[in-house]
Amino acid sequence: MAAGHGSRMGSALPKQFIELGGKPILQRTIERFVHACPDIRVVTVLPKDYMPRWKNLCSQNNFYYPQILVEGGITRFHSVRNALRKVPDGAVVAIQDGVRPLVTPELIARMFGMMSSCRALIPVLPSVDTLKAVRTVRNAAGEEVLETIPDVVLDRSTVYRAQTPQMFLSEDIKDAYGLAFDTAFTDDASVAAKKNIPLSYVEGERYNIKITTPDDLDFAEAILSLKNWR
Repeated sequence: MAAGHGSRMGSALPKQFIELGGKPILQRTIERFVHACPDIRVVTVLPKDYMPRWKNLCSQNNFYYPQILVEGGITRFHSVRNALRKVPDGAVVAIQDGVRPLVTPELIARMFGMMSSCRALIPVLPSVDTLKAVRTVRNAAGEEVLETIPDVVLDRSTVYRAQTPQMFLSEDIKDAYGLAFDTAFTDDASVAAKKNIPLSYVEGERYNIKITTPDDLDFAEAILSLKNWR
């Protein structure tokens, strides 16, 4: 999934095309899956106006792995739905954020192996920080400030952060994406849950970050340097 424009990055170029360690972020993400499963079929969802740029970037970087290119929709939900139209029945589908380039091939391969006994598999990490329930309001001066939400106590031992890839049986997830769009659909697992597809979980990875801001990009560059990943 690489159809966003990444406004929080503060760059004129959508973040999936920004270089990380000398390669476009999206290329690094796809390479992790190719390394894990060399015969994987890749469906890449892009903004329509950036399809020619992506083709040029692949050529410039000698990245010729076959991809089916799909135009993104008005939301991530609609982009995933567009991509799933290219997916056959009888497959295992891994839906990945295009800007999570540090996921390890080991996790990807392990999750595909676990799908022999799962209908949906979600990588998650426990929350290590104390959690506060707050909301944004405007004060008397019209400024946005944060305030406590009364009577809401969050137990961090029961709160986990969901990552991608999220894996599903193709018939299940295509059926789920036949639902009408709902703002409560914050990831693919939430769409599957609405269709009562049972979710299984696996421990995710600390470095499997989603690159959203310039700070995230700096962190990812540091990880690449420390891990000596190519």
